[in-house]
Amino acid sequence: MSTNTAQAPSVDEKEVAHFSAIAEQWWDPDGKFGVLHKFNPVRLAYIRDHVCAAFQLDPKAEQPLRGTRLLDIGCGGGLLSEPLAKMGAQVTGIDPSEKNIKTALVHAREQGVDIDYRVATAEELAAAGEQYDMVLNMEVLEHVNDPSSFVHTCASLARPGGLMFCATLNRTLKSFLMAIVGAEYVLRWLPRGTHQWEKFITPQELEEWLNAAGMQVIDRSGVAYSPLSGTWHKAPDDMDVNYMLLARRNDGQAVG
Repeated sequence: MSTNTAQAPSVDEKEVAHFSAIAEQWWDPDGKFGVLHKFNPVRLAYIRDHVCAAFQLDPKAEQPLRGTRLLDIGCGGGLLSEPLAKMGAQVTGIDPSEKNIKTALVHAREQGVDIDYRVATAEELAAAGEQYDMVLNMEVLEHVNDPSSFVHTCASLARPGGLMFCATLNRTLKSFLMAIVGAEYVLRWLPRGTHQWEKFITPQELEEWLNAAGMQVIDRSGVAYSPLSGTWHKAPDDMDVNYMLLARRNDGQAVG
């Protein structure tokens, strides 16, 4: 990890160490990140459909995201970056963990997928003036320091008219029981200590931060688990635990 990366204000070194320790398991559907593998279809469909609707692209095309530039912040092992690159997006994936990026690079090369993976932070890219059509903040906000400032930094990485997708956990009693007690201690979907309930973020807090950063929330949806089918699905009326927000930068509409 570079000195600048380690010193970025959003980086929680304990969180980085936690995920670095299990980085080799990112692509194991039965491993520590198995729940994300099950979660991925609903996340990918949400991103694809909203990007296509916003930028007048064909969601049924072989590569529906061709011609777009996408930044995946906190990309981990590339579980979102890689399939989105296969959809045609020009993907940059960043993570403060060298081990996560190494895992992502190796897997992408094995699959013949071209992705610009970097050991970097949002602060570094913002300082360099980089901007993208879409910025992903998926299951990242609950792991950073000073999330309100982090959201502001990430918003600057969306180009005029660009989109930012956020997915995180609501701070409710239900989320404590399901996302921590249930997922980490009872079902053991995630390693113990993956989440700290006090770092969860309410939708109202996140929307306020996005608005203050010059973004307008244009969609909200909960995500729920179906025990009978073993799958995750959109649940627009249930944002008590997992939820997603989509925001657009106010100062423009076009991608090109």
